[in-house]
Amino acid sequence: MRKDVRRGFTLIELLVVIAIIGILMGLLLPAVQAVREAARRTQCLNNLRQLALAVHNYESARRHFPPSAEFAGYGPINTNSSWSIHGRLLPYLEQNNVYDNVNLNVAWDDQVAISGLKIPIYSCPSDPHADTPRDVSPKLASPLFPTTYGFNFGTWLIFDPVQNRIGDGMFGPNARIKMRDVLDGTSQTLLAADVKARQPYGRNVPVVGSTNPPLPDPADVASRVPASFTWCRPNGHTEWPDGRVHHQGFTTTMGPNQKLLLASNSDQVVAGTDIDYTSQQEGSSGTVATYAIITSRSYHPGVVNVVMVDGSTRSVPNTIELAVWRAIGTRASREIHQLAD
Repeated sequence: MRKDVRRGFTLIELLVVIAIIGILMGLLLPAVQAVREAARRTQCLNNLRQLALAVHNYESARRHFPPSAEFAGYGPINTNSSWSIHGRLLPYLEQNNVYDNVNLNVAWDDQVAISGLKIPIYSCPSDPHADTPRDVSPKLASPLFPTTYGFNFGTWLIFDPVQNRIGDGMFGPNARIKMRDVLDGTSQTLLAADVKARQPYGRNVPVVGSTNPPLPDPADVASRVPASFTWCRPNGHTEWPDGRVHHQGFTTTMGPNQKLLLASNSDQVVAGTDIDYTSQQEGSSGTVATYAIITSRSYHPGVVNVVMVDGSTRSVPNTIELAVWRAIGTRASREIHQLAD
């Protein structure tokens, strides 16, 4: 008599195998995602390090840090007239071919050479909007790619056109800051940090109450922001050549990834959205000062990546004390603080 030999799995065995595979995949995928994010974070830190090196080379060649913009006059026609720090650094980032085809003395939005041009080092690989261009037609420079790295403009004041005075950070309009001006120490002063592309922001509405710097308290910061804006759109950090703070910079008014919620529906942004705020576009008035809350944000879990003036990079946690965050944002305030490695 022949004995039947069973071949293959029973239904129960097959279901058990499938369940085991599913459990293993559930355990493996987070690990793979963590490894990928670690790689993206490392690339982001390297981008910031390259930006710092470019700034150092600029400072060595010009004997001062790049200004955020240069305004010979003021008025609505000048709002797009001046190039950003990103634009001024092009020849120091091996982008000479781009630099040779633009004119920094001509408004950036009139130059077709940068239409659709993506500078890879200006993009954090973790930001999902970094590769999404923005249509700014009828400007000749359309479309434009965003930037996800902002330069440090300090605590609150951006520019006072009456006194030609900038804030307490490393950059500002018409500025000629030198390395010797960094009295707080180059290893303890922020140069640049993560920002999010396509960040909603409101602009051109005066500060509520005093124009003195808000206390290092999110509630006091929020109290200075208008409840609504005629112009409020998801356009922040979408024009890398633009010389205004909401496209090229950040301030330390709020801590990393802290939220500033819009009080009322405004223009294209709904109430409750996390926004940035600029009281007046730099260059658009010869008498009205600019104050801003442009927060450093990132898609790295729990941190933002930063580079200090000396070129060292680190990841700063969201839990950093706001007073310490502001202290490392000033160039010469002589605060006593300790930033953990």
